[in-house]
Amino acid sequence: MPISSTIKIDVELDDNKIPDKIFWSASASSAEQAEAAKAMLLALWDGADKAALRIDLWTKDMMVDEMGDFFYQTLMGMADTFDKATHNHELVEEMKSFAKNFYQKFRANQLKENKAS
Repeated sequence: MPISSTIKIDVELDDNKIPDKIFWSASASSAEQAEAAKAMLLALWDGADKAALRIDLWTKDMMVDEMGDFFYQTLMGMADTFDKATHNHELVEEMKSFAKNFYQKFRANQLKENKAS
């Protein structure tokens, strides 16, 4: 008998249909309550259409510096996943180099904006 787990995502919207809160839970998790999140990126591969289907959401209280951290960590995680799937270490290192460069530029830009304000 196959083992399965259900992952549930609940998004609470404000009056303007902008995400206010995001909660997620998984049936195979030991957590008793849904976990809160400020942002999510969900990508699914449609093999029939050869297309990526995406849902990208973030709450109103997601700070810009958190978004930079989130994207850096997501890019690094995607590189690790690509490595496991393809073993193409050269491209993985290129992806990680891009992520590090992105994050350095993001942080420098944040510092510049903070000094200006």
